[in-house]
Amino acid sequence: MFKNIKNDLPASIVVFFVALPLCLGIALASGAPLFSGVIAGIVGGVVVGGLSGSKLGVSGPAAGLAAIVLTAIATLGSYENFLVAVVLGGIIQIIFGFLKAGVIGYYFPSSVIKGMLTGIGIIIILKQIPNFFGYDEESAWDLEFFELDGGNTFSELIKMFSNINPGAALIGFLSLAIILFWDIILSKKAKIFKVIQGPFIAVVAGIIFYTLTLGDETLSIASKHMVSVPIPEDLSSFVGQFSFPNFSVIFQHEVWIVAFTIALVASLETLLSVEACDKLDPDKNVTPTNRELLAQGTGNIISGLIGGLPITQVIVRSSANVQSGGKSKLSTILHGILLLISVVLIPTLLNKIPLAVLASILLVVGYKLAKPALFKQMYKLGWKQFIPFIVTVVGIVFTDLLSGIALGLLVGIVVILLKSYQNSHFLHIEDNSNGKHKIKMTLAEEVTFFNKGAILKELDSLPEDSYLEIDLIKTRYLDNDIIEILEDFLYKAKERNIDIKLISKRGTVENPESFINFFKENPKSNISLS
Repeated sequence: MFKNIKNDLPASIVVFFVALPLCLGIALASGAPLFSGVIAGIVGGVVVGGLSGSKLGVSGPAAGLAAIVLTAIATLGSYENFLVAVVLGGIIQIIFGFLKAGVIGYYFPSSVIKGMLTGIGIIIILKQIPNFFGYDEESAWDLEFFELDGGNTFSELIKMFSNINPGAALIGFLSLAIILFWDIILSKKAKIFKVIQGPFIAVVAGIIFYTLTLGDETLSIASKHMVSVPIPEDLSSFVGQFSFPNFSVIFQHEVWIVAFTIALVASLETLLSVEACDKLDPDKNVTPTNRELLAQGTGNIISGLIGGLPITQVIVRSSANVQSGGKSKLSTILHGILLLISVVLIPTLLNKIPLAVLASILLVVGYKLAKPALFKQMYKLGWKQFIPFIVTVVGIVFTDLLSGIALGLLVGIVVILLKSYQNSHFLHIEDNSNGKHKIKMTLAEEVTFFNKGAILKELDSLPEDSYLEIDLIKTRYLDNDIIEILEDFLYKAKERNIDIKLISKRGTVENPESFINFFKENPKSNISLS
């Protein structure tokens, strides 16, 4: 794990600066103590990060649970009663893990996952623009279209124009310029600029700007536009920030309803984030989903026992980790340790960071998730990929994360049903051992994203030094998701010394350089591609 520390340490610092305002903002939006968000961030980083099989996924409090938490605290009567539901929710997640419910994550089509990433990127940009200009710092952490204060995403943008803070806007633009200049130019000049990341320099610049402009009538930034970490006066006041569950309410049926709700929603958000994070991973690692549920459940038990919010794997932090060059779970663990050290030792310094600076970091993260080129790429893949993708994007922007994904999944299922009336067993394997271990995989007539999990499992279980023959002669429909899985498998095949022979009416090829290019360059065939 420590062999990649030169990549993981700078990545963990960037993730820390992304996670800190999210932890505080989500706690604020949830109606919970501010410190509860920090606790969840620390547990998500150190505990879940240590137990998880994900190399790049980062866990912490999730914006998608904020409305559930807010309602649950009111329903159960106190935050201490709510913590019992968090602990029970964690236990239920562990049961899900032992029941191997993690396979659910494989049944979301690639177009919907990409739509989720893009939709989250757009919503981050829309929500952070007001913070960037020094207005409405609370709505930035409310990722639903209809906000808790009665407004919506676009109404806040309109109000922003008459409430711009000059100081916040100035340091916001300066921070954005530093990050972009660092990313586009300096990072390519010398290795030192990859070790010391642009967001860190932007934060330092923000602290200096705040200090120099303090008291200035025009450029000073009000405290409500700054990071607001609780500052304990001594050890006892620090310990006093922790809350503990009131287990006397454990037999109330309302507590169990909230617990099951947390377990279901947190597990689904985690599995979706795992799938999305694996898509972003340049090394194409595959996260064991059942182990992830066990890790998340353990994290929620610990978080609930010491006063923290519910935890999920979160794509905003995970994508920031990928974009910053993280290579292993060490970056996740280090970001949790940084959260702990910072709130204990330097809370006063943290409170000198303008939220506009952190908004600039999130704007870059959002743009990288929702690059315009991706829309063009998805359009070129055809309507069967583009329609579920765009419906997911629009659904997330105008409703919320889970509703948007549900809409995209529904459309994706309709598209598949229109295209395919048959979903037979997609493969059979023959062991023709003669020296080298030979495996023949024959794909069925119709192969869709429903077959994704099974194919991925079979490919992942192939032994080293194998000879894999993939027979597509009878295949009439091959989903783009399956081609992507085969494409990703090429990377693992080289590592495990697996030779591949592809047989189809497009031709036969040994150890193809790219499955995607093979199908593009050989268009005449009986195979219809999505």
